[in-house]
Amino acid sequence: MKVLKFGGTSVGSVNSLLNLKEIVEGQSKPTIVVVSALGGVTDLLIKTARTAADGNEDYRELFESIVTRHHDIIAGVITDRTGELLKETDTLLAELSSIYQGVYLIRDLSPKTQAAIVSYGERLSSRIVARLISGSMLHDSRAFIKTERKHGRPVLDSELTRSLVVEEFRPEVLGERIHVVPGFISTDKHSGEVTNLGRGGSDYTASIIAAALDAEALEIWTDVDGFMTADPRVIPTAYTINSLSYVEAMELCNFGAKVIYPPTIYPVCVKNIPIRVKNTFNPSAPGTVIRNDVEDDRKPIKGISSINGTSLITVTGLSMVGVIGVNRRIFTALADNGISVFMVSQASSENSTSIG
Repeated sequence: MKVLKFGGTSVGSVNSLLNLKEIVEGQSKPTIVVVSALGGVTDLLIKTARTAADGNEDYRELFESIVTRHHDIIAGVITDRTGELLKETDTLLAELSSIYQGVYLIRDLSPKTQAAIVSYGERLSSRIVARLISGSMLHDSRAFIKTERKHGRPVLDSELTRSLVVEEFRPEVLGERIHVVPGFISTDKHSGEVTNLGRGGSDYTASIIAAALDAEALEIWTDVDGFMTADPRVIPTAYTINSLSYVEAMELCNFGAKVIYPPTIYPVCVKNIPIRVKNTFNPSAPGTVIRNDVEDDRKPIKGISSINGTSLITVTGLSMVGVIGVNRRIFTALADNGISVFMVSQASSENSTSIG
């Protein structure tokens, strides 16, 4: 059994969806397909919500562009039973329209409401993909991807989610079929409110499912041939890296290589499940394989990545020297405010700590 995840660009156009259909229907084993929202739709959903919250009637025009985008995709890829899918789609779009109307009337966009709004991207795209792929079965990830609130944001409840995934895809259900799952979205385990796994969360959804079911492999289908030695927009001679270790891939992702969402790596790493990064638009390309054991290619540097918009903060003072717990207080303050630290350096005299 394999888990295949297709990102926004892979479900963003008629041609890419037809490529997806060919790739998935060509699988010889039971397959779970995790999909993102249509390319650009998540940003548009948020922009529409914020416009409505500002009391700006232009939100209606933005909403209509969301409707048109999905209608055009359906018209381009679904050749039979189009009326049934359009009815399902329009029902969801009507719900979304009512939420936007409420946001516009009360001039307020709470985190709870925004999470509900952005969930419609994957809920709509997964229906289109499920209807496109012959004989597939659609699942609702809100039923088995569960979060709990920590430090002011939703965090995966790994154990509960694992048990629910195993139950959802028990052998008699999994069978030899293709199963379609909306990525990114989840629900709070206590309240049942819609939550999400953050930007890039569809990758994470796929990894969670692959690890829970001991999948043969996790495939991330995107719009590039794999991890590159550098950003080709900066270094034109950059080329695809054939294989990476989990640690190498994690380092490249954390420092700007936007091929996969960094948290994706850990669940499958623990189970030693390989990740294959493939190109939806060039499926014959070998891509990049991420696994535990990688042959030594004798290259001292695998790749170079960079990250923009970072801040370096230095906390300094002689009063810090020898005081136990100073760094704990610094990191607790950052964690309480949802700030992620990716690099730390402390002077040996303990008179300063620098944080990236």
